[in-house]
Amino acid sequence: MDNITIRDIKVFVTAPRGINLVIVKVETSEPELSGYGCATFTWRHKAVVTAIEEYLRPMLKGRSVHNIEDIWQTMMGSSYWRNGPILNNAISGVDEALWDIKGKLAGMPLYSLLGGKAREGVTVYRHADGGCLEEVKECISQYIEEGYRHIRCHMGTYGGNFDGKRQQMVKPEGAPEGAYFHPKMYMDSVIRLFEQVRKDFGWELELMHDVHERLSLADTLAFAKELEPFKLFFLEDSLAPDQVGYYKYLREQTAVPFAMGELFTNPAEWKTIIQNQWIDFIRVHLSDVGGVTPAVKLAHFCDAYGVRTAWHGPNDLSPIGMCAQMHLDLNNHNFGIQEFSGFTQEEEAIFPGCPKIRDGYAYVDDTPGIGVGFDEKEAAKYPAVDMDHSWLFARLPDGTAVRP
Repeated sequence: MDNITIRDIKVFVTAPRGINLVIVKVETSEPELSGYGCATFTWRHKAVVTAIEEYLRPMLKGRSVHNIEDIWQTMMGSSYWRNGPILNNAISGVDEALWDIKGKLAGMPLYSLLGGKAREGVTVYRHADGGCLEEVKECISQYIEEGYRHIRCHMGTYGGNFDGKRQQMVKPEGAPEGAYFHPKMYMDSVIRLFEQVRKDFGWELELMHDVHERLSLADTLAFAKELEPFKLFFLEDSLAPDQVGYYKYLREQTAVPFAMGELFTNPAEWKTIIQNQWIDFIRVHLSDVGGVTPAVKLAHFCDAYGVRTAWHGPNDLSPIGMCAQMHLDLNNHNFGIQEFSGFTQEEEAIFPGCPKIRDGYAYVDDTPGIGVGFDEKEAAKYPAVDMDHSWLFARLPDGTAVRP
């Protein structure tokens, strides 16, 4: 088994819940041995598919499956310009598939390859969203009944609304269409939301909120300080990646824990804030940084500075990618929490071996490798779709385009 090589690399796009998921299959010179990885960059999935099929596939055919580190470094340097989301996601699909293969060869689940368990279950959190306060409260109640103790609270789309009413604002004549929001109204609505949630559900429930980089630097500081009385588990993505230096001032002036990083693609974006301990949780999307190989290094780097992991786990992440993250969660001493968006029945049919959730904990089975399969026939029932991108076109009341 020493001379096993990559025979072929195939890419599949499936959308069982109307969200395009990109799955990579690495086939080997051993006919019955293959591995699967997640390369989902759902908003640019066609570009990722092209990167894999036109560039990585021909470059990697015939290489040894054993040398994951060398293959990862080769893929990362192969385009000269690097650390972008398209190439990183393409690399991730191959990288995760190779780790899947290595686990199968060893007869060990991924967490065992990485050094074994640091805990038995993975604490997960869910999203309680709604168009009005009552809808959010109903969602929270349902999650509590299901055993979840960590919940992210939002009302309306990013930017917020209150009591079911969209924010009222006056736009300039001729202002373009977009996902308009009013920062001050958003901040006010969130404060009211958390006041009510704490009043109705008490203080044992751990709460989070995601700013989604929608505030100015000054507003971010004021907002964080206003949220202090509600004792959040963390406040997520308070700043844009190119403004992370401001975390220095946030850390000096507020006690709110910060989580950051789902938009990071480059190590230069996270080194300083981790070394200076300006954040409490790193939030990177595994496929967006290049897969398991760099994520393991990042987790160890964070551990040295007391920063915990809280990998990005949205609904545009395949069950393969989610399970890969959970293997890291089981292994890493500095695990904090895992975002989780649930699995639909259709996803469970396409991806046999999905982790199981009981009383707010996720459990992966001990199948060698990542442990989640891929049914190509089932996946073909849900071809790629044209997705609604409208929420990405965020604008301030005067029509200024801002980051989503």
